[in-house]
Amino acid sequence: MATNGTSHPEIILYTNHGCPWAHRAHIVIKELGLPYKEEIIDLDRPRDPWYLKVNPRGLVPSISYNGEIIIESAVVAQFLADAHPSSLLPPSTGASNALYRARVNFFADTFITKALPHIFAGQRGQSEAEKDEAAESLVAAVVKELEPLFTWDPASKGPFFGGSERVTLAEALTGPFVLRLLALSKPEYGILSPKLHALLEEKTPKFQAWASRVIEQPSVTYIWNEKAVAERTKARFAKLAAEKKL
Repeated sequence: MATNGTSHPEIILYTNHGCPWAHRAHIVIKELGLPYKEEIIDLDRPRDPWYLKVNPRGLVPSISYNGEIIIESAVVAQFLADAHPSSLLPPSTGASNALYRARVNFFADTFITKALPHIFAGQRGQSEAEKDEAAESLVAAVVKELEPLFTWDPASKGPFFGGSERVTLAEALTGPFVLRLLALSKPEYGILSPKLHALLEEKTPKFQAWASRVIEQPSVTYIWNEKAVAERTKARFAKLAAEKKL
């Protein structure tokens, strides 16, 4: 845990525990050891007028930080990491720190733009063949785009991004989706292809080893309700499939 040596800021986190984007803010706040108040936003109905005054987009997460409103998950996470220096992210001073920060951002962007669409495709799949096809595409994307980014040796360094011993912003930004990837591919849920675990272990061992450590971290799991997320995800994509047929 890290603070800036002054009194804690007053933080209100507007969130929903089932939203992976909001989950990013939870990981960062937990890693920083910052106290906060929480307002749960119901995502299954139109937003209340009071929340649209906080965030006109109606999305989560948003935070009030000493009265200042910050919105959008990556912006919230980056702001908190910058405001409270820690192992999450080094200060933006000096070329080496700037390079590390650029690599963290590239890693997170690569996961979100190259891997996440295939996870969503697997969730949308209505047949075993469609889910398996999405799994193959996901693994191919990880092989090409992400596996080469694991350049550190976990045997001599830490298991997290760049060899860190502790969770970094790279894990905070991707952890909610990694958690869902590995959980929702369990056979009992029938959401993602159950072949994913074996494919990742065979073809992307570095990614798989890293992901396995990420989902063990208390900051990643403390708001996680696997069964509730699985049920909600299955219901949501079944509804979307039904609406598409109309």
